[in-house]
Amino acid sequence: MSSLLYDAQGPRAKRRNVLFTVLFLVALAAVLWWLYSTLKDKGQLEWVLWEPFFTSSEPYSTYIWPGLQNTLKAAVLSVIIALPLGAVFGIARLSDHAWIRVPAGAVVEFFRAIPVLILMIFGLALFAEYTNVSSDDRPLYAVVTGLVLYNASVLAEIVRAGILSLPKGQSEAAMAIGLRKNQEMRLVLLPQAVTAMLPAIVSQLVVIVKDTALGGAVLTFSELLASANTMSGYYGANTIASFTVVAVIFIALNFALTSFASWLERRLRRAKKSTGAVVGVDEAQITGAGGTAGGGRS
Repeated sequence: MSSLLYDAQGPRAKRRNVLFTVLFLVALAAVLWWLYSTLKDKGQLEWVLWEPFFTSSEPYSTYIWPGLQNTLKAAVLSVIIALPLGAVFGIARLSDHAWIRVPAGAVVEFFRAIPVLILMIFGLALFAEYTNVSSDDRPLYAVVTGLVLYNASVLAEIVRAGILSLPKGQSEAAMAIGLRKNQEMRLVLLPQAVTAMLPAIVSQLVVIVKDTALGGAVLTFSELLASANTMSGYYGANTIASFTVVAVIFIALNFALTSFASWLERRLRRAKKSTGAVVGVDEAQITGAGGTAGGGRS
């Protein structure tokens, strides 16, 4: 059976696809078996290494929960600052005034081109040299600074692309009814662009959560991933077990975030479809062929 997207497969194509599927499954099984054998030979699958995570709350209360708190703190602070900052720069890049548009574009392109890790290291040096922030708080400040500068620039491009994706008629209609530029952006364009931008914005928020791990790897920021190193050393070098638990937590956290975003996007789309006023039959005044509504009075 053919469709607009592809032609129906013939007998040879079907046999070839079945063969490729079987080969892939065999290769995948071989890789999984090799991985299992290697971990077993290294002793990483011994129950004694995994037992603390199933029989005691100590790993979670002592290592994982404090690390998760720091990860969420850095991510939430970065999101709270980066989202409005990115929206401001994204809108500024659409300004009709060159003295606003050009500097905003330069700032966005500059910080988008620098790796976030370099921004974090620069932030750490900046806070150590020119501020009175304590050495205990500097890693958090540096991580948030790097994440804000980089992700605000990326979010600015997302906002700009979302607004530009709207039909040109929206702007023309706003101008036709006499709205000023800021009213057009605030009342017409941004509300419509939110739904289109939401998937990309949430993807960037997931990146923010994961990039907090860079602070733990380089800046001694005690986030979730960094806690796995300390935890594995305390429980007899159970590296695989510790990092597996941390990976599952990251997956659950990001999955919850994307699931909430999907629900919110569906809700916004349904709300837009149901904004029209519905007039009941009893309220409708229908003009007949022989006169006007309301009794046909002349």
